Amino acid sequence: MSRLPTKDEILQWVSDNPTKTSKRDIARAFGIKGAARIDLKRLLKELEAEGHLQKRARSYREPGTLPPVTVARVEEIDRDGDVFLEPMEWHGEGPAPRALFIAKKGDPALGEGDRVLVRLQKVSGDGYAYQARLIRRLQTGPARILGIFRKGAEGGRIVPIDKGSQREWRVPPGAVTGAKDGELVEAEQTGPRSAMGLPVARIIEVLGDPTDARAVSLIAIHQHGIPDEFPAAAVAEAEAAEPVELGAREDLRKLPLITIDPVDARDRDDACYAHPDDDKTNPGGFVLWVAIADVAHYVRPGSELDREARKRGNSTYFPDRVVPMLPEALSADLCSLHGGVERACMAVRMVLDAQGNKLSHRFARGLMKSPAALNYQQVQSAMDGDPDEMTAPLLEDVIKPLYDAYHALRLARGRREPLNLDMPERQIMLDERGHVTSVAFKERLDAHRMIEEFMVLANVAAAEELQAKKSPVMYRVHEEPGPEKMEALREIAGAAGFTLAKGRVLKTSHINRLLKQAEGTQHQELMNISALRSMTQAYYSPENFGHFGLALKNYAHFTSPIRRYSDLMVHRSLIAANGWGDDGLTSEEAAQMRETGEQISETERRSMQAERDTTDRYLAAYLSDRIGAEMAGRVAGVAKFGLFVKLAESGADGLVPIGSLGREYFRFDREAQVLEGEKSGLKLGLGQRVLVRVAEATPATGGLTLELLEVDGKAMPTPPGGRRPLGPRRSAAKSRARGSKLRKKAARRRK
Repeated sequence: MSRLPTKDEILQWVSDNPTKTSKRDIARAFGIKGAARIDLKRLLKELEAEGHLQKRARSYREPGTLPPVTVARVEEIDRDGDVFLEPMEWHGEGPAPRALFIAKKGDPALGEGDRVLVRLQKVSGDGYAYQARLIRRLQTGPARILGIFRKGAEGGRIVPIDKGSQREWRVPPGAVTGAKDGELVEAEQTGPRSAMGLPVARIIEVLGDPTDARAVSLIAIHQHGIPDEFPAAAVAEAEAAEPVELGAREDLRKLPLITIDPVDARDRDDACYAHPDDDKTNPGGFVLWVAIADVAHYVRPGSELDREARKRGNSTYFPDRVVPMLPEALSADLCSLHGGVERACMAVRMVLDAQGNKLSHRFARGLMKSPAALNYQQVQSAMDGDPDEMTAPLLEDVIKPLYDAYHALRLARGRREPLNLDMPERQIMLDERGHVTSVAFKERLDAHRMIEEFMVLANVAAAEELQAKKSPVMYRVHEEPGPEKMEALREIAGAAGFTLAKGRVLKTSHINRLLKQAEGTQHQELMNISALRSMTQAYYSPENFGHFGLALKNYAHFTSPIRRYSDLMVHRSLIAANGWGDDGLTSEEAAQMRETGEQISETERRSMQAERDTTDRYLAAYLSDRIGAEMAGRVAGVAKFGLFVKLAESGADGLVPIGSLGREYFRFDREAQVLEGEKSGLKLGLGQRVLVRVAEATPATGGLTLELLEVDGKAMPTPPGGRRPLGPRRSAAKSRARGSKLRKKAARRRK
């Protein structure tokens, strides 16, 4: 090393290498030789005097004890919030003694896996032998990697499967943990870069064959740190739960509250019923009931179930599995509104006028018994004149009144004008072995839209109810996009020949007019994608900033407490506000609502990214059998390193590297979102129809590389010097070498 390390660098080395902390080890690590060792000795003495390090020799320390200052890892945070540490350096017999962390004002919040430098004091405690006070936090959890293990002469290496990472990790011989060559493994960093320039890691779990189709979602679960196993204590609480009796609850068992869900629904947490209002002062009006599973009865504040649910924040859905927020005994049984069984519920009765305006609402904690559990296709078929044996008895008195109430709500929606994006949802179909059999876009039925409108209205009622009672609310916030994003959307619209008005307060109606202009044109999909990208990300907060996308001032999530912790908090607040039991929102929870909002907003983003990554991997696996196939698509993104193309058939997103476009320089116009060939004059921009060839598909990473063949029905021009071929005509080695940097840039842009 050409310079002396800083104090922070020395402390980081001590943290990462707790068993190699002699002066000789440190000097060797930083390449310090000769006279420079004197300066290193001076730095170490200063760190010792400052209390950051303590010089110690084994002969001067009582056997079986820890040094006064040491590096430790956060091992556990128990249900009471107590933090327990595990020392990184322990030479005694038996397991290392635990230390209880004693926080002082100003100390940062610690998480499991964090590494800290602490000062220890020996005590006699219940389950711990030391108390620890923070000197400094060294690392917020060890860096982790998911990758393919490649065995070597001494240990091996891990090749990452993350599209955004090209750096390999070295695994020493003693850290292989039984992994075999080619297996998928999870590892954590144990030291800084080695002599070969690679970070050192140890394998902590062997996940098996990465080519197994069922490994796709497993990769995302591990890569994003999604908890997929429940603690035994939480499972025990769930399995000990029992059905609810009527007691003081409102008896709603005679109401024909039906559930309408997807065919493959894994939980049923909402039911609905509507009938004409018999109040003569409300001609043409309706009474709409929405009942939601009473999860709060089973998941009490401070319980093991509650702690785990808050940690997860939400359920995560993959094509082949679901990682639920609650154990199956609750999510698929006692908290699921199955037909023909009594279930605890939280319900809201809403009165609508003929124009769909909500005139009043009333909340109740009740007991219900649904007459039927239906799916969207069943209900829509019944309304279209083809009822089956389940829907026929319900058609006149239950299903048709629901649609009548929905038609009234559509009138109110039209006046409100929420953001009207047309973004079809992909559905990946798998066979029994987990292989992709088809990729299609889900059909949008009136039955889907009806349930969505009912849920939105119930969410509004919950927010208004808690506001009226001056109770804490966990709002679902969607702030309006900033001026920079709107200006970017305006430029894209202008390039496509459309206009987005400026100089006024932004409303969803303005964006809807833009989307209406593009409807039916070749730019329809482009404008919908661009409008979506211009939006801010929704989040949870106890402060109300409205919901821009829905054009609503007051909005909170109330309708899905089985799969969203935010909804559970809203239920608890309603219980406390109405005095419905001792399982309502506590004062401690109310005081921590901001932190909880940040936590569950983060877990929501984590799940969304994991679900997107899984979809990309499944699509890459599906297309890996179609290398060389030609497919239609549209340009969905432009960058200086290439084009992003969305394939029409599957909705998959692939990259056309700029180097594959020809032997000419392509100039990137950021404002116009165009690549222009310097010699050919070819312009490539957003929304253009293209024909591409699948050049490379990598299921392990979800990467998809394409070759551009036609633009707007015309073959790609060949500039002087010809065009470099891509795809099957180029060796895989060259493709990987040339594409690695481009894929890394593409991954950053996709985030």
